[in-house]
Amino acid sequence: MSAQRFELSPSPRLACLIVLLHAAAAACALVALPAAWGAALAAGLLALGLASAWSRALLRSPRSVRAIELREAGATLELRDGGRIACELGPRRYVSRLLVSLPVRGALRRTVLVTADMLAAGAFRRLRLWALWGGRTLPPPGRTICG
Repeated sequence: MSAQRFELSPSPRLACLIVLLHAAAAACALVALPAAWGAALAAGLLALGLASAWSRALLRSPRSVRAIELREAGATLELRDGGRIACELGPRRYVSRLLVSLPVRGALRRTVLVTADMLAAGAFRRLRLWALWGGRTLPPPGRTICG
């Protein structure tokens, strides 16, 4: 199999969702805890949401994954700072119409979330099929899968 390369672009929708969910958690902390402790926890949760959105959705951190290259022997993640990390993707993937979750095993233990707006429609479809088929070989871009 030739390598399948997926260049990721920032996802403002995912960034907004991450910040919104962290803001909801911060509001819950304000309601549930006394003033000083609740405010401190809320500020921490909001800061964590902003940092997560900056790194994982907007891909602005130097360690953000900017490209995924899939091969038979494993995968290579290309980071924003130019670094490349060879890794193996775990078998427990989540695939939906809007999102693909790729758990990474090896030196960089994390989960890479790829939303539909991070890739072109055809590339996102190929990634979804690859994840659904358990990492089996995909046809090259431009070739149909059925027929």
